[in-house]
Amino acid sequence: MGARKTGKMENFADARKRMVDSQLRTENVTDHAVLAAMGDVPREAFVPAHQRPLAYLDRDIRLKEATDAAPARYLMQAAPLARLMQLAELAPTDRVLIVGCGTGYSAAVLARLVHSVVALEADPALSAQAQRTLSELGIATVDVVVGPLDGGYPSGGPYDVILVDGAVETMPSGLLDQLQEGGRLVAVVGYGRTGTATLFAMSDHKIGSRPAFDASVPPLPGFRKPEVFVF
Repeated sequence: MGARKTGKMENFADARKRMVDSQLRTENVTDHAVLAAMGDVPREAFVPAHQRPLAYLDRDIRLKEATDAAPARYLMQAAPLARLMQLAELAPTDRVLIVGCGTGYSAAVLARLVHSVVALEADPALSAQAQRTLSELGIATVDVVVGPLDGGYPSGGPYDVILVDGAVETMPSGLLDQLQEGGRLVAVVGYGRTGTATLFAMSDHKIGSRPAFDASVPPLPGFRKPEVFVF
């Protein structure tokens, strides 16, 4: 039993190295801290057991099936997540809010890069799984909280960085208001093949934004534009 377990652990370690080399470096991820963090965090720990052999494939991993009320939830493909973190220009002193943390993978990566993380999740089952896995890995600088994603978590702010862990169709002003002066929010705006990774920044109490790169990532619930009815 012990030999089989060791071999499996070595396979996951090899898979992480291949992910960094073949998925991240080839997609212009050059931040050494981001590369090191994603090479350290066991991505397989954050997916359902039957999905673990797929954890390091260059794809989104489904965490929860869609319902009538909400879309399916996914662990974002590694490359766009790493590029969003790189875009945020993280500092070791930063306090970060993750919107839509799912089972906690992005929180575990960010915990190696910044001072502290607030990980917001709307789904109680996913947030409970995130809390368990982070605790099992001994990660103590992440505070997992439950609430509507589009409202953010103002009581924990203001934040140096907000990372939106999924695509959004519109960006609520209330979420941007939770940035402190000099703060950055990174998100993929737009669904499907029209998504654009965008950097929002707070400067002189005003929000500016710029597009950074094209990205297609799974959507988060709660960020659709209001329907417009034409008579």
